[in-house]
Amino acid sequence: MQKQVEYSDAIKTKYPEQVVIVIAKDQDGKANPVTLGWTMITSGNPPMMAIAVAKKHYSVQAINHSQCFTICYPSSEMGDAALFFGSKSGRDIDKLAEFECNTEPAEKIDSVLLSDAAANFECKLVSQTEAGDHFIFVGEIVCSHMNNESKKRLYTIAPGHKLGSAS
Repeated sequence: MQKQVEYSDAIKTKYPEQVVIVIAKDQDGKANPVTLGWTMITSGNPPMMAIAVAKKHYSVQAINHSQCFTICYPSSEMGDAALFFGSKSGRDIDKLAEFECNTEPAEKIDSVLLSDAAANFECKLVSQTEAGDHFIFVGEIVCSHMNNESKKRLYTIAPGHKLGSAS
């Protein structure tokens, strides 16, 4: 049986929640990673994924400029990177220069992959929709990558940016 509660109480049941790091190059060619929690698969054929990015984030400008982005599934060892990329703005700093993180060039788009991630998906922007205080970007996956080693994914496991593996 269900009881009616405030949204702020019910939404706390969402954990663990997946975490992704999205990378898009800005108008200066600087790769700008941002940590996001809201993502989903939107199509199997063709393969597509969506991300929700706050309107105020610098990443909105970078994605609109580049018309492509990488969705990275960070490994459980990448918690510090995820916190850093989610708490700093690409308007102010070059995040990949400030935080040591292994990258490699993307194959099909003008972006980079995170070498230590569990997986990376290269996406070409298909559509953008306004959704309240966020934009939803849908990208067609044009190339997929998996780490050579078996890696557990990183999740938000509790409120307050508590990160870890889900299992």
